[in-house]
Amino acid sequence: MAVTVVCLAYAPIAVTEIWPYARPGAPALGEWLLGRSVSPEFVAEAVRDRMGPYGRSLAPLIAHSVLGGLLMLLGPVQLLSAVRRRVRLHRVAGTVFAVTVYASMAGAALYLVRTPPAEAFSGAAFWIVLATILAGTVGSVTFGVLAAVRGLPDLHQRWMLLCYGFLMTAPLLRIEWGLLPTFYPGLDLADINRVAIMHLGALVSFGALLASRALDPRATVPGVTGTWCPLPVRIGAHLAGAAGLVWVTVAFLDEGTAGRRLLLAYLVPYAVTYAVIAVRAARAGARGADWAREEWSLHLTALCLAPAFSAVTVPVLERTLGLDRLTALVAGVGIGCGMLAYAAVTVVSLRILHAREVLRRQREFADLPTSPANAPAAAGTTAEGVRG
Repeated sequence: MAVTVVCLAYAPIAVTEIWPYARPGAPALGEWLLGRSVSPEFVAEAVRDRMGPYGRSLAPLIAHSVLGGLLMLLGPVQLLSAVRRRVRLHRVAGTVFAVTVYASMAGAALYLVRTPPAEAFSGAAFWIVLATILAGTVGSVTFGVLAAVRGLPDLHQRWMLLCYGFLMTAPLLRIEWGLLPTFYPGLDLADINRVAIMHLGALVSFGALLASRALDPRATVPGVTGTWCPLPVRIGAHLAGAAGLVWVTVAFLDEGTAGRRLLLAYLVPYAVTYAVIAVRAARAGARGADWAREEWSLHLTALCLAPAFSAVTVPVLERTLGLDRLTALVAGVGIGCGMLAYAAVTVVSLRILHAREVLRRQREFADLPTSPANAPAAAGTTAEGVRG
């Protein structure tokens, strides 16, 4: 219900957001609200800074924002129809949803292609994060559609929830535009964006995980045995994550006041997310819910590896894109949790597909002829296979 309320409230904001850049003075609900929640000067400065980057790609951006508003309406339809098991409505709305995602993301892609990272609004770090969110959105909706076509509802559900999580970065970012100036007075919108991208990817992927687990009551999944996260893997991930966190912390502290502000925006949500996932995994194990514990554990391992991934990504971005240290640091940290959450959903999907393959092979083995005439030949073949 909270997601539905946010989406319905944001839809008219998304639809009208780019109009003032095409026709100055055109009504824009988002600007009107932001001017009253923060200040008219804050909005005027933001419009001025975005006029250049947006002016080169107005048509794609208008298509992106208008279709994005439509997605805010289609998302609740999808969620509620799935919960209420309205199959026909879910399929029709899902088809429209997927096509709209591709069309909306095409508009965003044209904007990113036409805008050099350094000239993008909020700079290269924001451009990199937007490109990563775009890739994650397109990839997750594609895997979601393929899972639905292949008759894999559990995988379809996870990928579509992750897709909608990535889409929710838009309304959540606007909420932070209105809230963060209260805590950081004097920051312009570009700096507010840098604070927000420290945790938006982590929050939306965490929300998708919570939704996936809430909609999956299974204690076990047929074919899933053991774990892909044994103790040595978990220990290694925690050690790598701790090393990555130390590196990221030192790097941000070296950047002075701005670095400390960004570090706080990263560490607090990260710690809360880690604590919730760790507790959920422990509780699932205590009550014998093996599948829930496995999924929580896979995501916890990915979350631990996110800081290490960011620490490795920062020098790569510096060298390949010619970024300064702070810009590369903001970009590397901004994409870390989201990309590792995407990787975790991929591993969970492979876990389920592996379980289905195990069951398929077991059924094939059970259907093999077991007559006495065939037994020696089968045994001989097996022995040859072992000797080979």
